[in-house]
This record gives sequence, C-alpha cells and structure tokens, in this order.
Amino acid sequence: MRLFGGRSKEADQATDEALSRTKRSIFGRVAGLFGGTDVTEELWDSLEEVLIGADAGVQTTLEVLDRVRARKPRRADDLRAMLAEELTAILVAADAPRGRLWGLPEGTAQPDRPWIILIVGVNGSGKTTAIGRLAFAYMEDGKRVMAAAGDTFRAAAIEQLQEWGRRLAFDVVAQGPGADPAAVAFDAIGAAQARGHDVVLIDTAGRLQNKQNLMDELTKVRRVIERHVERGPDEVLLVLDASTGQNGLSQAKAFADSAQVTSVMLTKLDGTAKGGIVFAIAREFGLPVRFVGTGQREGDLAPFDPRGFVASLLGDPAAAGA
Repeated sequence: MRLFGGRSKEADQATDEALSRTKRSIFGRVAGLFGGTDVTEELWDSLEEVLIGADAGVQTTLEVLDRVRARKPRRADDLRAMLAEELTAILVAADAPRGRLWGLPEGTAQPDRPWIILIVGVNGSGKTTAIGRLAFAYMEDGKRVMAAAGDTFRAAAIEQLQEWGRRLAFDVVAQGPGADPAAVAFDAIGAAQARGHDVVLIDTAGRLQNKQNLMDELTKVRRVIERHVERGPDEVLLVLDASTGQNGLSQAKAFADSAQVTSVMLTKLDGTAKGGIVFAIAREFGLPVRFVGTGQREGDLAPFDPRGFVASLLGDPAAAGA
C-alpha cells in the first residue's frame, strides 16, 4: 500500500473497509433516503438529521444543505450527486499542503534529512500507536526511523513507544518520566543526524491543563528543532480519535492554535459509527486529513482521499468523482 505517494487500490479498499461500521449505521441511512424519485421536504429534513447525527456539525450541515438547495435539484439522484460534490468540496478545499512532506505535487523538492515530524494530540487519541504505524510505513518505504519519547509526563507513554520500537526494530530515544521534552527532542535529532536516520517522529504530552502551558512547551520543542535543522518541524500531525465526535473540534482548536498543525490523522475510524467529524474539521480549521487508522495492526493505516471518502460514505463512487 502506498502511504506517502498517493492513492492505491489497496489504500482505497482499506478505507472502505474501515468505514463499514459508519456505512451500516448513520451514514448508511443516506442510501435509503434516495430510494424515491422526487425531492421532498421530508427528504431535506432527513438529510439534515443524518448529517448532524454523524457529527458533521450543525453549522456545516446547514451550510451544505443550503448550497445544495440553491442548485434546485428536482430528482433524488440529482440531489445525491450534488450533496456528494458539496461534501467533497469541503474536504478538497482543506487539502492544500501546509507542511513540507505530505500532499505535495509530485516532483516537489524534499527538505534535507532527517525529516522532523511532531506528533500532537490528547491522551487516549492513539498518538503513540500512530507513531508506531508511521514508523512502520516509513520503514516499508526504505527509510531509517528514529522516535523521541517526548511525552515524559506519562511513564506508560514512554514504555509504549519503546515497545513499538522493539517490535518493529526502530530506534527510540527516551529519558525518565518527568524529563524535559525539549531535551528528549534535542537528543533524538542529534542522534538521527549522527547515525544517518531519515525520519524523526517526536511524541509530545497530551494533557491540556491550559492552552498557555501547552503553547509554551511546544514552542520550546520547536526552538530545539529549529536549532538542529534550521527550520521548524516538516509536519505537525494532530492525532484525533474519530469516535470523540464534536469534542474532537475543541481538541483540534486547542492544538491548531498552539502547535501550528499542518495535518490530521484520524484514528479508530474502524470503530466508530460516525465519521462526519472530518467535514467539521475541514470547514472549521481548514486542516487536511492525511491518514486514517483502519484497524489494529501496525500496517493498518491508509492515506486519506477526499473523493474516495465521500464516495465510500454515500455508496456512489461516480457521484463523488472517484
């Protein structure tokens, strides 16, 4: 499966399988709504209920349906196609690259190595597992990976990342619980430069005691990165639990404001009956979703494709332009 080089049949299939629960529940009702031929007021009401229930957000839902209404669809099939176009447009609009590694046009010059990826997100979002999966994907791509156990506030986070390193055979730089996260990042980048590693994945603390505390800590880590490689992180990846719903928006806002997030990874997509939070994140923050967790294994990570995602949810690939 190509994780960093665009879509593949394997990636599309993995995403489709991960969305199976979503399609069987809330979004699965969409297909049934278009069983008739005429566009009725009852159909509009049902669509509004389904989208809000799927965590797309009230504002996002109302704006999307208003735009579709303005196009005056006469048949249910036309409405369905227009809805797919509008939902896809939200995701595509947020899909522009913000970092230096992902989503860039083919042939774009890459930054000097090691590439630095800062991983942020609240405790319980699957952040450490996300690092393990990214490490696996980069190693499959022939890259040497170093990880920094920067979530020093939780001994369990350090141990979990070290276990991922042992299992997949990538290097992990760690200090004891309570150590300075910036010092851990400093040591990891220095070690990666000395040993010729290609990628450094830096874990960070996931607690949100207050925004200023978070911002100060992340700013300190960024300064360490800039000192080592004369630039900021190449990507700042926000890991979000897809099952958290609208609470994910407040998480996204806190980290987007504090960490200069460039990309989003949705974890536990295979375990949620929803998934509409993707549209709310794109609309509210303009953040591109780059990866989705599609299972429990180290290789269960797929690149996110806006058109394929909408097509999978609505069950009509042609309507979403896939």
